[in-house]
Formats: sequence, C-alpha cells, structure tokens
Amino acid sequence: MHHPENDEEYKGLVVNAGVEQPSIVNPYFKRIRKRPKQLSVDEMVDGILKGNVTVLSQAVTLVESVLPEHQAKAQEVIAKCLPYAGNSIRIGISGVPGAGKSTSIDEFGCHVLDRKGGKLAVLAIDPSSERSKGSILGDKTRMEKLCVRENTFIRPSPSAGSLGGVARKTRETIILCEAAGFDTIFVETVGVGQSETACHSMVDFFLLIQVAGTGDELQGIKRGIMEISDGIVVNKCDGDNVDACHMAATHFRNALHFFPASESGWVPKVLTYSGFYGYGIKEVFDMIYEYFDFIKANGYFEHRRNEQSKYWMYESINEQLRNSFYNMPQIRDIIKIKEQEVLSGQKTSFVAAHDLLDIYSAFQKK
Repeated sequence: MHHPENDEEYKGLVVNAGVEQPSIVNPYFKRIRKRPKQLSVDEMVDGILKGNVTVLSQAVTLVESVLPEHQAKAQEVIAKCLPYAGNSIRIGISGVPGAGKSTSIDEFGCHVLDRKGGKLAVLAIDPSSERSKGSILGDKTRMEKLCVRENTFIRPSPSAGSLGGVARKTRETIILCEAAGFDTIFVETVGVGQSETACHSMVDFFLLIQVAGTGDELQGIKRGIMEISDGIVVNKCDGDNVDACHMAATHFRNALHFFPASESGWVPKVLTYSGFYGYGIKEVFDMIYEYFDFIKANGYFEHRRNEQSKYWMYESINEQLRNSFYNMPQIRDIIKIKEQEVLSGQKTSFVAAHDLLDIYSAFQKK
C-alpha cells in the first residue's frame, strides 16, 4: 500500500509499515478432516452381536436409508443377524395423540428393567410432515428417566408416510435389536386412530392406551384398532380424573363383549393407571406377562410369529414392485402425460392406470 506521507516532500514525517495482521484461522488447525471409517458388513455384524449401541445405530441408519447401496448393505447385515434374532418379547404401544404414550413408556421401561432386568429397546415412530416431509423426533425428550438407564436403547424414527404409523423398516430394526441382545422391545406408534394394524403384525402384545372422554360404547364397538388390541389401559387416572377414567374403562369393557373371540383364546383386559405418577404400572405388566404365559402354553406364540413372517414377505413383495414401477425410466417419462390426460378429462383414472401397468409389463417382458 502506498503511503504519500513517505514521499520526498514529506521527509520530516515517517510512518512505520506496522504489523501484518495474522490470519483469523489457526495455522495449526488441520483443514483436512478425516471421515469416520465405514464399517464393513462383518465388522458391523460383529459390533451388533457384542451389543455395541453405536454400531447398532449405524446399522439402523442403513436400514432406514433409501439409497440403493445402503439398502443392499443393510440386507446383508440383517441376513447375518437373523439367526441371533427372535429371543425377545415385542410389545406394541399405540393410542390417540396426547394419550401419554411416551410418558407411559418412560414408566413402563423403568418398571421392566427393575422387575426383570435384561436390556430394553424402544423404537419410537414420530409422524412426518406432509408438507416439509420432516419429523421432530421429540419422543425421547419425554423419557427422562429411561434415557439415563443402562442397558437401554431408544431410537426415534420418522414414519415417512408409512401407513399404520409404523416406519417402513421397523421390522428389520427389531431383528437388529434382538441380535444385539435386547430381550424386551417397545414399538411406540404415531397414534393414528382406528386403522393401526401394521404394528400389530410385528409385535407379540398390542397395548392400546386410551384416555377418558374419547367416546362411549358405540365408539368402542367400531371395528379397527379396538378389535386387534390384546390389552386396553386408560391413562391419566389421577386427581379429579379418577371417576371419569373408571367410567371410560367400564365403557371399553362393555364394548369388548361385542367382539368375536380372538384367535389366541385370550380375553383382553381393561385397566386404569397413571403414567405421570406411576400408579397401576405393576398391574399393567402383570396382565402382559400373564398373556405371554398363556400364548406360550397353548402354542399361539410361535404360530403368530410364523404368520407375521409370512405377512411381511408379501408386504416386501408389494413394496419392491411399487419401487420397481416408479423407478422405471420409461414410466417416469410417460406418467406425467397420463396425469395430464386424466386432468383434462381425456381418460379416467382407471384407464390411465391400466395403460401404465400395460407399459410396465411390456418392458418387463423384454
């Protein structure tokens, strides 16, 4: 920089050059950041079998990923973990939004660890936004006591548009958790109401959490989530709400009489409890453990597991066919054209769909 004050005409005035300003970045800082090592399939399986929750979390992330290379690696990991799975009790927990599912799981989990010991995994499914497609994944914030307990793994996952409030890859995650040594698994669902059957098809016991004031016997008679429940519990039975909860429990008991007998022969029970204060938790798990003793004695436990495996085989086929259809380049090119034909009234939705399926079948035969 030129300083005019140092020119010949200003001999009596001298300005020092000053000190060069140091860089704002620490020169000793290593700019090249090493990426964490990507575990191989065998390393990941070995970590899972040793109960390493960090490796287990990485494996679950692979399972939930939509990248084809991640899905292929995840399937290899699942295949190698499958012989070590199946040694847990799986409990699905559902209910209307605001029923207190996450708070109840906090109490349920602490009770199970204190009563039975072992290891507990909680798979909490959080609803995804239809607009932004994002999820808060905030269920874990309500599990304050369970978060600090040893032998506990809590994994929030987005529903990502899955029907039934259960994430698409929850069943595979259950297999990984069982291989890691978790002998009790809670699956908390979004709580979409009366159509939540996907969770029922992957757990051994389906617990429905209700609150007082959600309807009378007529609401309970409606087919759906009430019909597939193995146990119903009315939450928030404390303070001035005790009488209302007992009345709601009576309504639900009356409604259960209208349902046909379950395939297992078990008669669902209706109990009241308080997830916030921890009242009645022991009675809830007395019912759950009584159910497991009952179905293991009559052989229904193994039968239900086999039926679930068959169900998810067909679900996987449907999912793969759907992905194959929408990912085919020829379909992607023509689907917008068919969409415009439907919007303009040139074709009905059914005819356009048949046209697309015919195109798909023709390319599959080539």
